[in-house]
Amino acid sequence: MAIELLASLGYDTEGFRSKSWDEFAKPDAPRMDIIITVCDDVSGEACPYWPDHPLRVHWGIPDPAAVQGTDAEKRAAFMEAYRRLSSRVSALVNMPLESLDAATLRSRLSEIAIMDGATDLALVSNAA
Repeated sequence: MAIELLASLGYDTEGFRSKSWDEFAKPDAPRMDIIITVCDDVSGEACPYWPDHPLRVHWGIPDPAAVQGTDAEKRAAFMEAYRRLSSRVSALVNMPLESLDAATLRSRLSEIAIMDGATDLALVSNAA
């Protein structure tokens, strides 16, 4: 349903795939500045070694794939997850990242994490 939703919104998903954390631990992997988890199930997992110690934050969003019910209810859950993630990503990309020190960036990412619809774990993980 996620692919179906993205296609209906005009996103081209061709060539994209889910990746293992291991791919980002290789020496030739892209450098990560910020690691954002969105699924409560993986937020506490041990991560591979990240060179340069990127900032990690949890933006918990209820998992739409866990919704039981009719196809319409499931599609609505995927749309709600998309809406919540989209607003968070928009807040991130509109931040003046270059001018923020690490502590301020961490604080701003935590503020984003507790926006509308955050899971209980995200609220606790990002409490001031």
